[in-house]
Amino acid sequence: MRKLNIVLFMGGDSGEYEVSIGSASQVQNNLDKDKFNVYPVLIRDGNWTFTGDDGHQVPFDRNVHGLKVGGNTIRFDCAFIAIHGTPGEDGKLQGYLDMAGIPYTTCDVTTSALTFNKYFCNDLAIQYGVKVAKTVLLRNSDIWNAEALAQEVELPCFIKPNKSGSSVGVSKVYTVDEIPVAIAKAFAEDDEVLVQQFIKGREMACGVFKLNSEIKVLPVTEIVSENDFFDYEAKYTAGLASEITPAPISADQSAECMRITEYLYRKFNCAGVVRFDYFLTGDEWWFLEVNTVPGFSAGSIVPKQVKAAGYSLEDFYGSLVEEAIKQK
Repeated sequence: MRKLNIVLFMGGDSGEYEVSIGSASQVQNNLDKDKFNVYPVLIRDGNWTFTGDDGHQVPFDRNVHGLKVGGNTIRFDCAFIAIHGTPGEDGKLQGYLDMAGIPYTTCDVTTSALTFNKYFCNDLAIQYGVKVAKTVLLRNSDIWNAEALAQEVELPCFIKPNKSGSSVGVSKVYTVDEIPVAIAKAFAEDDEVLVQQFIKGREMACGVFKLNSEIKVLPVTEIVSENDFFDYEAKYTAGLASEITPAPISADQSAECMRITEYLYRKFNCAGVVRFDYFLTGDEWWFLEVNTVPGFSAGSIVPKQVKAAGYSLEDFYGSLVEEAIKQK
């Protein structure tokens, strides 16, 4: 049986660049070398580059949709997208791959674009009957008043970029005086900013993917941060957060989270592996966000959930590729 050629996209142009590099390394190490030839391609500042084992760099040719190596053109059976943020999570890379006719391991253009925009995604979740924190959207041309914002969402509140991940540019604000600084910090990452109600509760995450066209929901994880909230430092610094899988919640609570996760996966028309994040207050689940390219590094939540569910990472990553090809 012919080995499949897989292009593994990594890097990107967001604050999650380093996270993406770690994710791609984990994926490459766990894709079965007897089944797949894996070619990591770094996307950064408009350049698409493959670096061979000898250190020689080859540009990815976007005209022929492949790599020209040693006089031959390598074309790809599937793209594994491990870019968090733009252009891997917002639909841009998916649009190119659709035009190139290359299957890929994530949601399609529409779902990626809509869910990457937290404000639009929240609106859809509300329409689907899921609880969402009260949110105000600010665009960089808007005139706003800090006291009015504080009255509308109440303090403390979160201020975050509308289109970003890994808590880059996010602040938890306790006073009116902190609001302008937090908004400026968020605008440094995006041209739209969310001012969002603080939901007091336990933070949870639940991964979900398709296997043989059947939706598989992974065990729920509880996230306990040593910092004030699960910020970038807590996510990627050892010892600053505990990620407990399965979460220490009741069977009924777990079942409800998994039900909501499968429901939203269907309603958002998701594909590949996706992670939904929530706050649990009492027995009420509040939707926080969806990650259509969740972290794949050794310390990331989804790989831990995969292992807890009894899957090997090799089988899991391989199934994502095979499912993408089959769906195409």
